[in-house]
Amino acid sequence: MTGTRFGSIGNLPLRRGGAVKDARLAYVTYGSLAPDGRNAILLTHGYTSSHLFADGGAGASEGSWGGLVGPGKPLDTDRYFIVSSNMLGSSYGSTAPKSVNPDTGRPYGPDFPELTLADIVGAQRRLLDSLGVKQLAAVVAPSYGGFQAFAWGIEYPDFMRGLVPVVTGPRAPTPGAADRLLRRFSADPNWNGGHYYEAGGLLATMTALREETLRGYGVEEELAAKCPDRAQRNARIAATAREWAEAFDAHSMLALGRASERLDAEPDFPRIRAPLLYVLSRTDALFPPSLAPPVMAALKGAGVDARYVEIDSPHGHLASGTDSAKWGPALKSFLQEIG
Repeated sequence: MTGTRFGSIGNLPLRRGGAVKDARLAYVTYGSLAPDGRNAILLTHGYTSSHLFADGGAGASEGSWGGLVGPGKPLDTDRYFIVSSNMLGSSYGSTAPKSVNPDTGRPYGPDFPELTLADIVGAQRRLLDSLGVKQLAAVVAPSYGGFQAFAWGIEYPDFMRGLVPVVTGPRAPTPGAADRLLRRFSADPNWNGGHYYEAGGLLATMTALREETLRGYGVEEELAAKCPDRAQRNARIAATAREWAEAFDAHSMLALGRASERLDAEPDFPRIRAPLLYVLSRTDALFPPSLAPPVMAALKGAGVDARYVEIDSPHGHLASGTDSAKWGPALKSFLQEIG
């Protein structure tokens, strides 16, 4: 395993107009690229986590995927070149609202240009091209990363041999969430019209928001066995939330949230050519198993070679990482099948 690197991808034109100048993406790699450039797997992370989600840490809100990545594991680093890319617009090293706008010398803040999922995966395509990747074996991704997996299948249908969207769906689960976040952020005394970087940030608001999110994802169920004392468990959740809030930018939440709300992949399912493995968690409140029948029917109706796996886990939205052993064999089998 290696440390974070930064790929310069130049000026990136955006679907809704304008461009991001001198854009870069943070990323990490595991394993080695084959001489023919065709053994790469792209990992794309969730809404508020980072490209290090296979390593764990505070940013790994879907639960660490370390149980899936490594020698002999489903994402076998003896066989595959794993590229885990931070999203354009995220807060972990890629060009984002907190980055300095080269035109003004100040952080973009509320002036960061509007993103779409097509822009996010287009930036990743440039990164992969710069690394010498000729074709992906698969795009494998949880939550918001799954939005990217669907977008990859639509935007670059011949560039991958498989798609694995996990604990996710073809569209955002809560329309209007970005507007609700904006109202909450703007009520913070440090908001300052969105130019809060010099005013001390939105730490209290972001910490409270993160605690709510973690609990909604199922973190209490995950911690119950390891930390049975409720007071200790609450303290641990609060510390994790604050650590995240010190790193993540509210404007990234808004930019990425609005990008997700612009996505509806289902009408474009006929563009997908790669076989697809769709994975949900039995107890996920955000992307419940009730999504599976309509999504699978739409995929198969569009001619997509799709199959479904459900993770039998009490860990809700975190199950893809915390209970990776329960679906890892299905992932390994799928990757072997697609070659």
